[in-house]
Amino acid sequence: MIRGGARKGPWVAAAIVGTFFVSLSITSPSAATAAEDPAVRRGREIAKAACADCHAIGPKGASPRAEAPPFRELGRRYPVESLEEALAEGVVVGHPGMPQVKMRDAEIGDFIVYLKSIQVP
Repeated sequence: MIRGGARKGPWVAAAIVGTFFVSLSITSPSAATAAEDPAVRRGREIAKAACADCHAIGPKGASPRAEAPPFRELGRRYPVESLEEALAEGVVVGHPGMPQVKMRDAEIGDFIVYLKSIQVP
């Protein structure tokens, strides 16, 4: 038994608990903030309504259509910000089944914020 254990015990426990909560506050706010960010929420809803039939729009899972890349991996191909102009003009691609997607400026901003929030390295 450690001498003075009765006195040190509560202080050690408090230090461990305090360290735990400090580490939570250092690692969790960005995830919590992103989850609570209204732009992220609106962007997710846009992706769900316009894109989820073909693309995996979340942080995990396969795309319903194998040829449609998961949105979380778009950043590996190019900066997601580069989609802004294409979305403003109307995304048109050369494969069958891809609808033309055109968004208003506010929708584009929310959609890009959402895409950024789910990118994987």
